[in-house]
Amino acid sequence: MGARVRKLVSAVVFLGVVAGGAAWFLTKPDPWPAAHWEGLGEPDIANGEQVFWAGGCTSCHAAAKSEGDAKLVLAGGLPLKSPFGTFHVPNISPDEVAGLGGWTLAEFGNAMTRGVGKQGEHLYPSFPYGSYARLTPKDINDLWGFLKTLPKSANVAPPHDLPFPFSIRMALGGWKLLFFTDKPRVTVDTANPQIARGQYLVEGPGHCGECHTPRNTLGGFEAAKWLAGAANPEGRGRIPNVTPGSKSIGSWSEGDIVNYLETGFTPEFDSVGGSMVEVQKNMAKLPASDREAIAAYLKAVPAIK
Repeated sequence: MGARVRKLVSAVVFLGVVAGGAAWFLTKPDPWPAAHWEGLGEPDIANGEQVFWAGGCTSCHAAAKSEGDAKLVLAGGLPLKSPFGTFHVPNISPDEVAGLGGWTLAEFGNAMTRGVGKQGEHLYPSFPYGSYARLTPKDINDLWGFLKTLPKSANVAPPHDLPFPFSIRMALGGWKLLFFTDKPRVTVDTANPQIARGQYLVEGPGHCGECHTPRNTLGGFEAAKWLAGAANPEGRGRIPNVTPGSKSIGSWSEGDIVNYLETGFTPEFDSVGGSMVEVQKNMAKLPASDREAIAAYLKAVPAIK
C-alpha cells in the first residue's frame, strides 16, 4: 500500500471515528444533574395522588378492567401493539424486585422526564415521557411519594417484542434528537392562569396529545396538527380532533367539556366510549378547577378543521 493510500485510509478512519463520537455525544442518554432532584423535601402525598390521576397511570399499569382498589395495583404486563412491535407495560408498584421499590427519586424522575431508565438506558416513547417531560420537580417528588404508598406486586412483565432495527435502544437517541422536547406544544395566553394550568395538565401529565395528535412515519408528532385527531393506536377507527375546529366538540362550550370530563356525558346525551372511558374516569377524580382549566385550554388552542 502506497503512502498516499495509507494517508487516505487513515483520514477516512479518523473522520469515521470523529463522526461516530459526535453522533454518540448528541444522542447519548441525558439525565438531569443530581442537583435537579435535591432539596425537594417531604412529598405532598395528596398532590401526588392528583398527579397520579391526571397522568392516567392506572390505565396502562393496572390489570385490564380492574375496578376499585385493584386499580391501584400497578403490576404492568399490558401489551401495547404498534407499527414498531409490541411493547409490554412494566410493573411500577413499590415491589423491590419486580417494580420500582429499588429505585431512587432521581432514577424515577429521569425516567419520567428524560426517558432514561435505571441503568442509564434510553426508554421507548411508548412510555409518554415526551409529555411527562413538562412535569415540575415538585410534582414528580409528590407522585413518587404517592406511588410508594400503593400495594406491591411481584408480577414480572414480559420484555418488549420488537423486530430489528426497533430493538436497538441506541437508535432512540436519534429519535429524541428529532422529536423530544419539553417546550410548549402550542402558543396560548399563559398570562391567563387558568389557561396556563390547562396547558400544563393537557401537554404534561394528561398526555392528551399522545393519542389526539397525528404522527409521522418515525412516530414523532406532526407539530402543526396538535390535537387534530389521529389514527387509533389500537387499530380501530380514529381518535377525534379536540381543537375548536373539530366537527365533534368544536361547538361545545367550556361548560360542556367540563361536564363531559366529570360525568362522561356529551351535550347530546351520548356517553363516553372506547379508550376515553378510562381517561374520563381519571379526570373525574381531579379538582373541578383542573377540569375547568383543561376546558379553557382546549378552547384556546389553534383551531384545526
